Amino acid sequence: MQDTEDSKRVTLVADIGGTNTRVAYARGGEVDTSTIRRFRNSRHRDLGDVLSRFLEAEPGPRPAAACVAVAGPVRDGRASMTNLPWTLDEATLAAATGARDAVLVNDLEAQGHGLDVLAAGSVRHLFGPAPGTRPGDRLVIGIGTGFNTATVVAGPDGPIVKAAEAGHARLPVLDARGLSLASFVARTHGFPAIEDVLSGRGLENVAAWLGADAPTAAGIVAALDKGDAVAAEALRVFARILGSVAGDLALCHLPFGGVYLVGGVARALGPHLVEAGMPRAFTDKGRFSDFMAAFGCHLVDDDYAALHGCAAILARRGGARKQGTTA
Repeated sequence: MQDTEDSKRVTLVADIGGTNTRVAYARGGEVDTSTIRRFRNSRHRDLGDVLSRFLEAEPGPRPAAACVAVAGPVRDGRASMTNLPWTLDEATLAAATGARDAVLVNDLEAQGHGLDVLAAGSVRHLFGPAPGTRPGDRLVIGIGTGFNTATVVAGPDGPIVKAAEAGHARLPVLDARGLSLASFVARTHGFPAIEDVLSGRGLENVAAWLGADAPTAAGIVAALDKGDAVAAEALRVFARILGSVAGDLALCHLPFGGVYLVGGVARALGPHLVEAGMPRAFTDKGRFSDFMAAFGCHLVDDDYAALHGCAAILARRGGARKQGTTA
C-alpha cells in the first residue's frame, strides 16, 4: 500500500505533441483527470506560457516534481521539438512550475511507461495474440502529428523504455507505386521519411498524391464514413505501408509482448486498419511470414496515456530517492 506521504505528493505532468499540449496534476502517481487541460500550441509562444495558463486555471500547492513528455529527442536535459519551434530544458521547467525535481522525456518513452498503468478497457485488440497473453518486450508505435517508436523492456524496478526518432528513417519502397509516392513526398524535404506518410500530414500527402484537392487529415477520416473513393484508397495505402513498417520494426525488436499503436491518427484510423489490409502487410515477410503471427497488434484508445506514463515515471523517481535516503 502506498504510504500517506506518497499518496499526498502532488506532481505536474504534461504531454507536448506537435499540435496540442495536455497538462494535469498527479497525486500519488495517478493522474487527477479532473485537472486535465488541453492547449493548442499555435496559440502559445512556448511551454512556459502554457504552464502559466494551466497554473492560473488550476491553482494548487506547488508541485513536488514535474515531468513533461515532448515530441522530439531529449538529450542532457534539453529538447527541441520535431514539429514545433519550441526548445525546452529542465531548469526552465523547474522554474516555471516551482518543482524541485523536473524531467523531460520523449513522448513515446512516456507512452511506454504508461502501458502498465492504463485503465481497463483502454486497449483495443487488432490482430494476432491478444494483449497480455504472452510475456516479452513490447513495441510502442506513435502515429499523430509525427511518427515514432519506443521499445519497452521489463526491468527490476519497472519498465526500461528506449526512445528513438524512427519517423525520420527512410520510407520503404514496396513497388512502383511506392516509388512514385516516395518521390512525391520527397519534394518537401528532399528525403522521403516514414513520417511523411505515416502521420497526420502523411495521410494528407497520400491523399494529395492520389489527386485530392487540399486534403486535411480530419476531412479524410470523415470522408471514409461517407464512402469516398479517394479517402478509402488513401486508407488502404496508409494501412499497407504501416503494416510493412510495423512488421519490419517487429523483426528488429522481437516484441513478443505485443505492438501497441498510440496517437491521435492511430486512434482515428484504428477501426479501419484491419479491413484496409494492415495485418496482411504486417505478416508479409517471405519465409518469415509464419513467424510474424507471434506478434499481436493493439490500439491504445486513451488520449492521456502519456500523462499516465509521466506520473508513473515521477512515482518511481520519488520512490527511488526515498529508498536512497533511508538506506
